[in-house]
Amino acid sequence: MAELETRELEYFLAVADELHFGRAAVRLSIAQPALSKAVRRIETRLGVALFVRSSRHVELTPAGEALQEHGRHVLNSVSAAVRHAQRAGDTQAHLRLVLKPGGDAGLLSGILAEYAHQPDARQVDILFSGPADRADILRDGRADVGLLYVPLDDLAGLAHETLYIEDRVVIVPAGHRLAGHTSACLADLEGETLPRWKGIPGGDGTGPEVADVVQLFDMIKMHRMIGVLPRSLVEPVPAGLVCLPVSDAPPSRLVLAWNDQDRRPLVASFVAAALRPRRPETRLNLDHPGVPSEQAALKVR
Repeated sequence: MAELETRELEYFLAVADELHFGRAAVRLSIAQPALSKAVRRIETRLGVALFVRSSRHVELTPAGEALQEHGRHVLNSVSAAVRHAQRAGDTQAHLRLVLKPGGDAGLLSGILAEYAHQPDARQVDILFSGPADRADILRDGRADVGLLYVPLDDLAGLAHETLYIEDRVVIVPAGHRLAGHTSACLADLEGETLPRWKGIPGGDGTGPEVADVVQLFDMIKMHRMIGVLPRSLVEPVPAGLVCLPVSDAPPSRLVLAWNDQDRRPLVASFVAAALRPRRPETRLNLDHPGVPSEQAALKVR
């Protein structure tokens, strides 16, 4: 970067995240005056103000918001490049797969069995993520491949192949006005309280924050909210809850994703194994081998 060094970008992002120079300085383990001077140097060099400062308040300007968004991607890319370079030289490196707990639609065991037959197969380390950080874990190189749900996960900067397509269902407590229905539509959900997922800013939910599906189910049982999820994340349906398909909701896709700049044989071998036809019980959506994965037939259980 001609205008900024990565260290300066780290300084700026710390202040942008904390909106407090003192807390950012502690996080960076540097003196607050040095951090303030560094940020002023960045603003002078770029010719724009990044923060509006007062004695009690710090906020981002529009220029600061833009730099925060794009700067984070830059640092993630640098971190990923370093990790990939280090791992490319390690011929014994394990393959790291990230997914949310229970977020494999029952496919993972079949995929791992298929991969084990590859002549260059490595040990697979499973990493469990929070509700919304799988894409970031892939982009910054902490994992090599991941199982993500679309449209819930952001695929920017990631290559991907669709493994499974399913409907989305609404989960309600027994006794809810929708519990006796066979299906629902999006209009039926208007006015209902939906969860705020931890780590997902700007979501549509207005209810309590939840960190995982187990917490969501508990809150639904207490009649605090309802939820909408891919069907595979709800099976088996917990006692006291009812789930029904949302007829006009866009289908959910389970995808195998990886960094779109990652050309390592380690990754290519796993992707090939995941896409190889297998026994029907794995439920991989390859019933129509001539159809591209993005156009695979909707398979609803």
